[in-house]
Amino acid sequence: MVSAGRLQRIIAGVTISLAACLFGEAGRAEPFLAGSYTFSDELGGFRILSVSGSGSSTDPVVLEEEIYDTGPVILVIRRVIPDGVTADRSFTETSRALTLIKVVRNGTRRIWAGFDLELQEVLDKPSIYSDGLSFNQIGAAPPDVTSDNFSRNVRLFEPYDRVRFHSGHVDPETTARIRVHITDPTPEQIFYLLQDPQILFAFLTR
Repeated sequence: MVSAGRLQRIIAGVTISLAACLFGEAGRAEPFLAGSYTFSDELGGFRILSVSGSGSSTDPVVLEEEIYDTGPVILVIRRVIPDGVTADRSFTETSRALTLIKVVRNGTRRIWAGFDLELQEVLDKPSIYSDGLSFNQIGAAPPDVTSDNFSRNVRLFEPYDRVRFHSGHVDPETTARIRVHITDPTPEQIFYLLQDPQILFAFLTR
């Protein structure tokens, strides 16, 4: 017969194991392949649920994910080099542009009053104008950046490439749909997309 104390420890161990499977193992999760890119939640704070599409303007990559951390999280994006092609920063035209639709589930217990996206060519360093990576900065047009939850957005090109969505909200356990177009005329093989939900109380104090 199992004692009450041992039963509690067993239940606790199972709970920890399940939590690790859902969240803690994100750093060892296999990346998702779509078109000429792979997408990874390896830096933690969120998990990718599914990815589809090629990344073109007519067939965008649709990335479904759940953010469960209240702080910024970072999506790792790698360009896939086709077999027989050298990695010389210009290996394919499709590597220079990516149309991305993010379906983001609010897995926190907080209301999101805004949502920021920021591109980084070097992890934890803002993407500067001269590196070429941007939210289609040169050919920017309103349809490039949209959201069904936020009626407005502002592009902050300097000193970093950031889009701030506002005038709306995302309740816990609901989703936001965001579309962006990313361009890079001199593409690196790896870049990062910082995702920063603006918690209601934090957003209102700015």
